[in-house]
Amino acid sequence: MEVVILPDQSAIAAVAADAIEALIRRKPAAVLGLATGSSPLGVYDELVKRCQSGGLSFADVVGFALDEYVGLPVGHRQSYREVIRREFTDRINIDPAKVQGPDGAAGDIPAACAAFEEALRAAGGVDLQLLGVGTDGHIGFNEPGSSLASRTRIKSLVDQTRRDNSRFFDSLDDVPHHVVTQGLGTIMDARHIVLIATGAQKARAVHDFVEGPVAAICAASVLQLHPHATVLLDEAAASGLKLADYYRHTYANKPAWQGI
Repeated sequence: MEVVILPDQSAIAAVAADAIEALIRRKPAAVLGLATGSSPLGVYDELVKRCQSGGLSFADVVGFALDEYVGLPVGHRQSYREVIRREFTDRINIDPAKVQGPDGAAGDIPAACAAFEEALRAAGGVDLQLLGVGTDGHIGFNEPGSSLASRTRIKSLVDQTRRDNSRFFDSLDDVPHHVVTQGLGTIMDARHIVLIATGAQKARAVHDFVEGPVAAICAASVLQLHPHATVLLDEAAASGLKLADYYRHTYANKPAWQGI
């Protein structure tokens, strides 16, 4: 796991976008894993700028979303399919047919989860997966206690996650109790994982998954076992790390050819 501490969200967005651009330039039909929530929005804005300037094309790119609420009607503004469309894919030249996510409106959720896993395999797997992290250390919607080997499935949200996400809804009562999410085992199949965390409210979770033990109580800690995981933090999110100075020194002296 590489931990990179940067001055602000714009710097984080630029570094993440650089990694995605480099991937697409060497592999135009790259498979991207798309996250929702607040963390990746700056990255999406930066990639949109590069696409709209004519410097970067997503024409052959394939996208897979991490998760989806269960029970929201198709087209609901806060469904993650709509969020990704509105915040990213409608603003670039990607083929909408090449972007899919777990189906939270399916009549047969287990069958839909199996079909999603098969679609991932058929696409050759995810080349670069964007992630955020919850205040309790969840990634995707893999709440505390999730199996480290889990695959795409239905999950119940903990109260803290529902409260955190209520800012996107009219009230807490409108936040669904269930979601469909890629499992931790599914996420770990990605060849490169880029996790973004900003703000002091994420500092405890960042400490736990970066420097704590690998344990199901902190789902993101499984990333310690990944061969190519990059964690991009601002100073506030990094404030609880014991080895913060070491991470800064390592990144400042990293050979340019290594990239992230």
